[in-house]
Amino acid sequence: MARRVEVVPHNPNWCSAFENESKQIAAALGDNVVAVHHIGSTAIPNIHAKPIIDMLVEVREIAKVDERDAALQTLGYEVMGEFGILGRRFFRKDNEAGIRTHHIHAFEVNSAQVERHLAFRDYMRIHAEDAQQYSELKQELAKKYPTGIEGYMDGKDGFIKEMDKKAAEWRTSQRGM
Repeated sequence: MARRVEVVPHNPNWCSAFENESKQIAAALGDNVVAVHHIGSTAIPNIHAKPIIDMLVEVREIAKVDERDAALQTLGYEVMGEFGILGRRFFRKDNEAGIRTHHIHAFEVNSAQVERHLAFRDYMRIHAEDAQQYSELKQELAKKYPTGIEGYMDGKDGFIKEMDKKAAEWRTSQRGM
């Protein structure tokens, strides 16, 4: 079944949806959890996004996440393993209607992926012009690829890489202050 690529205006309820779900995730993963962060477009105010809450979970030991798969399955998550990114544990959740609602990206603390995701989010929150460009690109791609998530993702790739670079440089300059 092809999933519909839907991009919608920012919803202020996404923040509380993250807060509610992140508490359950932290409880399910136990004392291995260092932090749970809201990432992705739903974490960036005033931009369009696919209405899926992305959570980045920092853990002490990535292998211990595998021991908690059943606890996450109880919460409705599908276990996806690394799912294309070395050192990650990925989980996804759909609602009763089969519509995707949440993603979990778990990485060990101090992973370069943690820094990349947080720098991107924080950069976009502060640089409204770049965030708006990203929002417009996502809307265009959703129209162009309404049932083609691969085309949508490929279409964002160059922009995300450019923003990752800007975000890393910005993060480095912030630390130097």
